Amino acid sequence: MITLHPLHQPTAAIRDLYETAFPLAERRPWPAQLKLLAAGKLRLFEIQSQEQYAGFIFYWALPRFAFVEHFAIEPAARGGGAGTAVMRQMEAALKTIVLEVEPPDTEQAIRRINFYERLGYRTFPDYYEQPPYHPGYPPLQLRLMYLNLPPGMDFIAIKQTLYSEIYQL
Repeated sequence: MITLHPLHQPTAAIRDLYETAFPLAERRPWPAQLKLLAAGKLRLFEIQSQEQYAGFIFYWALPRFAFVEHFAIEPAARGGGAGTAVMRQMEAALKTIVLEVEPPDTEQAIRRINFYERLGYRTFPDYYEQPPYHPGYPPLQLRLMYLNLPPGMDFIAIKQTLYSEIYQL
């Protein structure tokens, strides 16, 4: 059984997976991540499978939607529906969810997009630039996917919210 457990302080295992699952350009410096958690802006669930650590999900509970920023399952816990179970629980708790994915340029990116599409997510046709987490790095060209978008909420409104709330632009 997959369960989600809120944490205010990440474990060493979460940090290790965060740093191995995401390239440097796609992750915030760890001290900044900790500062956002301590301020209550960024939220964290530890994922457990059969009461054992299996991964994490960092997300933002914004006024009109939740933004899943980083989601990773330990390689040994992948398969068997763990990711699906996590995202179904997130959907039940948060309703409207937005997340970033790489453009469908690689096999891994295509698999990731297909995973979210099987769960009912849709992709905005517009490209989205994620501002860099590190000085000297270029923005990342990504796509935004969404689930249960309410009427009147569109790509521009979501992008503006992410830029102001997440990236402080």
